[in-house]
Parts: sequence; C-alpha cells; structure tokens
Amino acid sequence: MVGSDEQVSEPGSGLLRLMAVHAHPDDESSKGAATMAKYVAEGAEVMVVSCTGGEAGSVLNPAMDKPGIRENMPQVRREEMARAAKILGVRHHWLGFVDSGLPEGDPPPPLPEGSFATVPLEEPTAALVKVMREFRPHVVLTYDENGGYPHPDHIRCHEVSMAAFDAAPEPDRFPDAGDPWQPLKLYYMHGFSRARMQLFHDALVGAGLESPYAEWLERWNPDWADVMERVTTRIGCGDYFEVRDEALKAHATQIDPNSRWFAVPLEMQRKLWPTEEYELVRSLVDSTLPEDDLFAGVREKVAT
Repeated sequence: MVGSDEQVSEPGSGLLRLMAVHAHPDDESSKGAATMAKYVAEGAEVMVVSCTGGEAGSVLNPAMDKPGIRENMPQVRREEMARAAKILGVRHHWLGFVDSGLPEGDPPPPLPEGSFATVPLEEPTAALVKVMREFRPHVVLTYDENGGYPHPDHIRCHEVSMAAFDAAPEPDRFPDAGDPWQPLKLYYMHGFSRARMQLFHDALVGAGLESPYAEWLERWNPDWADVMERVTTRIGCGDYFEVRDEALKAHATQIDPNSRWFAVPLEMQRKLWPTEEYELVRSLVDSTLPEDDLFAGVREKVAT
C-alpha cells in the first residue's frame, strides 16, 4: 500500500477545515462538489481523500476509448483527479489502496485479493487516522452504511471513515499516526433522491425537453424510501454548479459530457433544486436541525 501525503501540511490557524472521504477518483466531483467549491470560496480549507486509485474503472466516455488509455488507466485517473482537484480548489490525498472493482455475475466472483474491500479494516483506518491527525478537519463527509450505492469500495469507505472518526482522538489508537485530533461533526452525503429526479423529470417534459429519468422512475419501487427522509442539512450551492460540472468533465474517462449528468439546464437546477444534501450522524457541537451549514456550531467553537 502506497499512500501520498505531499499535500498534507500544517493548516492555517483558525481556518475551518472540511475533509471528504471518497472511494474512487471522480466520486468527489459527483457527490458534494458544489458544496466543497462553495466552502473553498468562503475561505475554508477542504481536503478530498481518495481511498483507491480507480484502477478497475472502465472507459465510460466513448470519446476516450482510444489507444493508450486502458493500458495506462491508473496514471490517467491520477491525472484526471489532479485536474478536478485544481478546478474545485481542494487539497487531495491518495490513501493508497487498490480499487476492488464491481463484481458482476450470479453469484458474483470473489473480489481481488489485496483490494481495498478485502484488506483488514485496521489498515485503511490507520492510514486515514494519520491524514485526519495531520489535516485536523472539523467536519468529515463520507457515505452512508449502504455506500450511497452498494459498491464494495463505497461500503468499505463508510466503514473506514466511521472507524477513523472514532479513533483519531484516542491517544492509545494508532499512536504512531500523530497527535490525537477530535473532528467535531460527521455527515453522510446524499444525492440519489426520487423527489429530485421526479422534479427534474416533470420540468424537462414540461419544457418539451427529453428526460433521462423516465426509465429510473418507472423502475422505482413505491415501497423504497426516499433518501430525503434522512436528510438533515441542505447546502445552498447553486452558484457553484458550473464548477461541479467542470470538475466532473475533468474525469474524462468516466464522464461523457453528453450523458444524463448534464441533461438538466443549470438555470433549471438553480431554480428547482439549488442545494446538496447531507445527513448529520455525529456531532460534538450544538446545532439546530434542519441546518443549512455544515459548520453550524463549529464556527462558534473555533472562534473561541
């Protein structure tokens, strides 16, 4: 396991600090990117941690399916991630584990030995604790217990994030990983909402435009809960949707610029759904729900 801490440095005193822990490069641009860009613009320090290098990713953009791409996927994805981080204005850290891939089949094949989802939980937890203690985030973002969707690396990302959040302040846990640090809040990132899809679908159809959501909505089981029932915190970040989209496009092997990601005009998004959604699951500060600020309660504590 080879990590990278070239961008982990002593944070400025008094700054608000946010850490988003993701499974693969490109996840940071499809989940909470506008929120991160907003907080960067407001002066917070933001770090994205990518648990794996996305080595098992396919070429999902037909325009990038050309010689030299598949053969050099690890390096290509590192370059894409560097461009996305620059667009978002965030620091970036590779945790150094290997993409497990998404097994397909019935039954699915075993995951590759040594991949992120198969290594003992203590290994990536120790690595993430080290980064947390160096960067000292006040707020941590990660996936829910289902990984946002059931990719083995996303589920492991959840497990590692929760374990590291609990271990980082404990001096007897991973004593070689630096001085203890207590993050103050932890959120799950949410985004795959039926209510959001329905709203955009109706608006697109009403405007005489093609909707990419019709098939998803038809397949949606009415017994499935909408993730919005879990949301505690909505961040108004519509002014940064263009930054989010540019960061997505930086992951050129993964994101087709003609895909459903970009089907809803930005002005329609800003008018109908100008927020990104989160669920507060751990907090050591006082704040009132629902919230519109990930640093609610943190600002006051940092100021004192």
